[in-house]
Amino acid sequence: MELELLKVHGSMNTFYLLEAEEHESHSRLAVELCRQDGSADGLLLVAPSQRAAAKMRVFNRDGSEASMCGNGLRCVARYVCERDGIEEAVIETMKADLHVKKEPVLEDGIEMYAVEISPVSFRLEDLPMAYGNHSEWILKPLPFISAEIPFTAVAVPNPHLIGIVPAVMQKDSSHQKEWAELFNGPNEYFADGVNVSYASKAGEGIFVRTFERGVGFTNACGTAMTASALVSCLAGIVPYGEVAVYNPGGMVKCSVLQKGGSFELRLTGNATYVSRHRFLWEEGTGEGRLAASDELGEQALYEKFIEQVSAITHQFV
Repeated sequence: MELELLKVHGSMNTFYLLEAEEHESHSRLAVELCRQDGSADGLLLVAPSQRAAAKMRVFNRDGSEASMCGNGLRCVARYVCERDGIEEAVIETMKADLHVKKEPVLEDGIEMYAVEISPVSFRLEDLPMAYGNHSEWILKPLPFISAEIPFTAVAVPNPHLIGIVPAVMQKDSSHQKEWAELFNGPNEYFADGVNVSYASKAGEGIFVRTFERGVGFTNACGTAMTASALVSCLAGIVPYGEVAVYNPGGMVKCSVLQKGGSFELRLTGNATYVSRHRFLWEEGTGEGRLAASDELGEQALYEKFIEQVSAITHQFV
């Protein structure tokens, strides 16, 4: 079987995108694509939906399925909007139907999309996280990790554990790696694993590094950046509103609005098409090969953007 794939990225969180009917083999396809292309973090499946413009499913590098992906959703938003000749849409995801919208193109030609990040929950059972008799954990140290790092557990709906750390801890990621690997292996706290992010003040915004469940350290994780912006607002590090979030893959804008006891979150950033590919796929064996590719020229534009924000990101990477 020959598949037509797009290689795409949001903040250098890179995926292959496939439009197709849902099939049980797509988990294996994600594993095979990432095996052949070490820069890929997974597969974005654009499938038909009975109630929205399309349905997005996200398969990680290890074949596991994520309930949401903010960076991937921007790329799916662009694909669906360009396919249907529209500028905004609703995309079905595992736990919510989310509004997406085309934003003005950056001056250097980078396509930008804004996506809703929802729902938001601080209930530990929604991650899930088990820690004594606690029902939530917000801006408090976890004593068995550190007496100084305030952690917050939040689902958006992907599960996140976010620590507010000094900038010096971003240069050496060994502490984050140790605990992220523990929490994503057999452990008593996170039965399904968790995305672990460390966030630090960066200029007028924040810098976020994420160890993503099912992937490992990634250039960026959309839901992690948005959740980290929310936590940073709660901590008083940045004001509510639009937050600049820097990451190893560039920079995005996260809008954090408080409405009574709830929050409205939106993530805005690039949706870049890197290349088009033909992939020869044998569903029965789970094997295949990338047969051809066509570079699209957009990556050079994004690399110029990375240079523009490097004065801040280089402090942390």
